[in-house]
Amino acid sequence: MPIALIAMAVFIAVIIIWVVIVKRNMGEGMALGFLAAALFAGADAPALILRSFAEATEQEVLYAATAFVFMAYLVERLGIIQKLVDILSSALGRLRGGPALVDTVTSGAMGAVAGGSNTGNAAASGSITGPWMISSGWSRTRAATVIAGNAGLGAALPPSASMVIMIGLAGSLVTTSGVYVGLLAAGAYQVLIRLILIFWFVRRDRIQPVPNDELMPLRTSWSHGWTSTLIVLGAVIPILVSAGPLAGYLTRPDVIGEAHDDISLITWIPVLMLLIGMAIAWRQLPRSSRGWWELFRDAAPRFYTIIAILFFAVAASTILEHLGLSTDVENLLDTVEIPVWLLVIIVGAFVVIVAGPLTSAATLTAVGYMALTTLVAAGVDPLLAVVALLVFASTEGASPPASGSIFVASGITGARPEKMFIPLLIYYVLPFYILGVLVALGIVPIPTS
Repeated sequence: MPIALIAMAVFIAVIIIWVVIVKRNMGEGMALGFLAAALFAGADAPALILRSFAEATEQEVLYAATAFVFMAYLVERLGIIQKLVDILSSALGRLRGGPALVDTVTSGAMGAVAGGSNTGNAAASGSITGPWMISSGWSRTRAATVIAGNAGLGAALPPSASMVIMIGLAGSLVTTSGVYVGLLAAGAYQVLIRLILIFWFVRRDRIQPVPNDELMPLRTSWSHGWTSTLIVLGAVIPILVSAGPLAGYLTRPDVIGEAHDDISLITWIPVLMLLIGMAIAWRQLPRSSRGWWELFRDAAPRFYTIIAILFFAVAASTILEHLGLSTDVENLLDTVEIPVWLLVIIVGAFVVIVAGPLTSAATLTAVGYMALTTLVAAGVDPLLAVVALLVFASTEGASPPASGSIFVASGITGARPEKMFIPLLIYYVLPFYILGVLVALGIVPIPTS
């Protein structure tokens, strides 16, 4: 009897019911789902729970996630993101469809710098570009569709909570640098597709450029905020050190040698971004112990959910592995004998459907381990499987009817949410679902070494 598959189904069901129907916190749902899955271990459950907790606390990703959350909070609080948006607006606003291009690039920049949620991405970028699009001739529905469709870049580009979760679930199957570079490549494809969509919308809807007198001169925005662009070095430096020619040089015994292997992207990227952000915006930092206390107090609520999600995701994967999930999946695949390409299509569709009512992080927490195990057992390269699952889950922002990004975008623009459903499915969900399938099958090139 496939006990592990049944435990996995119960784990997913408990999470979805708790979050979607009961409408409670995702962290609580994760804890309840974990306990429900652990019960299938019978008399071994108490010892297995303790073991899974111990393994979860040893995971680097748990502490890296804490650094990511605080880094994202601080760069937003210090106004660094707003300065980047101002520069992008000045640079792209004069083009036809400039506000939509700014929204696309800003969503990507926020995903790459702050790794925020898709809904938060829609709120942050859309609050600026939504009214701007409408005033420059975009229909309310089209503007809201673009905002909600671009929101997926919050999870499509590294770093993101979803990426950290999948690294934790994949364990030794992948390397952190491999996932980072692979997701960066897949995210670049997503940005390119979205830019092509914008040019299509501009042509189809006959959108005109924004008048020059409505935009801040680039020289002005650059002089006020050029230092904000330095935040990108926090990601560039660790990547250069970990991959490519520079990494090859550093691994030489006469340079750094084996010590190079201790460089962790998911640890150093948030740390460097945090330090650079504090350096370039030091005037906005608190000047008193009370100010620092208030800063940490306001940041604290952001940690609860993501840390709980990640902790119980890793712990649950330990439980399910003990119950024999990998064996159950392999036995099922041997019985069904389904071709790899069809399996990828089915698994991808399943992840996209689950991502409709849940966030990308919650989706991968609930089904990521099972989906990854299934794809790897069928012969899909583990790195490509992880990247493909992240692409599938990134459709969360555009998945009707329950995506929070849709209602944030409609609230900003005054559009009717139901009018966005079909356009979002056609222009944003389907293309990225196909992209995920092509990534998993190795048809779309993704760096794997």
